[in-house]
Amino acid sequence: MPVDHPASHPAKDGGVAVIGRRRLCALITVALAVTLIVMDGSIVNVALPTLVRALGGASNSQLQWIVDAYILVFATLLLTMGNAADRFGRRRLLVLGVAVFGVTSVGAAFAGTPGALVGWRAAMGVGAAMVFPATLAILTHAFPEPRLRRLAIGVWAGCSGIGVAIGPVVGGWMLRHFDWGAIFLINVPLVAGIALGALLSIDESREADRAPLDVRGNLLAITGILVLVWSFIEAPERGWNSAVILGSAAGAVLLLAIFVRHESRTAHPMLDLRLVGSRACASAVLAIGAAFFGLFGFVFMVTQYFQFVRGHDALEAGLRTLPFAGAIVLGALVAAWSARRCSPGASCGIGLLLMSAGFAWVVVDRIDTPYAVLVGQMLLLGTGLGIVSATATEVVMGSISSDRLGLASSLNDTARELGGTLGVAAMGSVFNAVYRADVTAAFAGSPLPAEAQSAIRQSLGVAMSVAERVGQVAGAAAESKVRGPVFDAFIAGFHASSLVAAALALVAAAAVFLAMPRHLSSVSAPREERLQ
Repeated sequence: MPVDHPASHPAKDGGVAVIGRRRLCALITVALAVTLIVMDGSIVNVALPTLVRALGGASNSQLQWIVDAYILVFATLLLTMGNAADRFGRRRLLVLGVAVFGVTSVGAAFAGTPGALVGWRAAMGVGAAMVFPATLAILTHAFPEPRLRRLAIGVWAGCSGIGVAIGPVVGGWMLRHFDWGAIFLINVPLVAGIALGALLSIDESREADRAPLDVRGNLLAITGILVLVWSFIEAPERGWNSAVILGSAAGAVLLLAIFVRHESRTAHPMLDLRLVGSRACASAVLAIGAAFFGLFGFVFMVTQYFQFVRGHDALEAGLRTLPFAGAIVLGALVAAWSARRCSPGASCGIGLLLMSAGFAWVVVDRIDTPYAVLVGQMLLLGTGLGIVSATATEVVMGSISSDRLGLASSLNDTARELGGTLGVAAMGSVFNAVYRADVTAAFAGSPLPAEAQSAIRQSLGVAMSVAERVGQVAGAAAESKVRGPVFDAFIAGFHASSLVAAALALVAAAAVFLAMPRHLSSVSAPREERLQ
């Protein structure tokens, strides 16, 4: 028999007083789980210089995969794990997932080689994929009252954005006080607390009709998304027009087309295509993807700006992104407050417009732009992201019946991860093209050796090492002549990549204004009227 206890929740819709201690504990448990899983996607970025020394000179490719292995596996398994949560129990999968996450975190902390760390990071991605779809499904089931559900989803959305922003802060603090393995060992007590909180406060829930497992659909989804995400991750390094990237992207599209054809014909699909085809869900997924495209790309760029251009260490750079995290929380709260005052399409559209304006504002940044200006930009971006994430997530979760909440959650999460992965790849690729072109032109005909010029073109971090060596040999004036053009090239690349994010957010805003329903009630229909 399926376990489902909607009657255990208060029937009336009200304020905090009707939440009750048990549901409040469930909300805190889920919020902590979401923050932890998302944070681990960004916490390792600030540790890369340390890992180069600790792991015997890891190559650039190995460092990239230490970061990307987690994201790749995480994004690939979300749809499958969302289905598993619906079939086998959402609390059960959450507890099992955090256990896997904790064990593999210990393995990562004691990895002795770059290859071993890549493997453990990939294994952590399996645990993360088990946890993440279950979190949102658990909250939607635990808070059936519209007002409280909006509040719970707002907390979820805020934590999912905060996790990305505070990763560098937590990582920087840990690296300042402990060995690099501590950035993974910190997960262990948190995982224990999450598992205990889940067992004590969360009711089990699962799909009422346990249809046969769509094995072929799951395999096609896993393979297609795996190849697609791999293409995004590798494109900036190998080149967007390289044969291997074009071939793998084409293969991914073919696999996903076969997946869609199979899902439209099978009696028991893992993904009901009527959900994806609805205007409400499709526009919400687009909004989420566009918002996290900008978020991941911005965090990728701004952490380099603070560390390399402004000269802050990892912790200082992370602390300077905290206004961004605070603004995400503010945006999520604004979304919950405005749900009864304006349509979800208007909320999402306004949020995307705020993000577009924030990215366009970045174009005025210079090497010495006052921090107050940067805070203003982060406030616009974070507030917009919080509004979009909370509103669009509620639309997605309201588009499908309550017994398929794990699937709806995984669809929402896949849009986040694919959007974010593409954001890093696309914005990074645009930045790379502008940066390389500008430094090539700046040093053409200079006395700097060809080998040094080639090194400068590789990345900003390598360029800073070259500048330091020039300073040691020829003095501070010569070092400054190298740093100046390199910083100018970085800023130009930052501007170009921000314009890409601004344009996408603007296009997505227009689409959302047109396609998303005017009233949330038209999405959150009674259970028997939703997609079955």
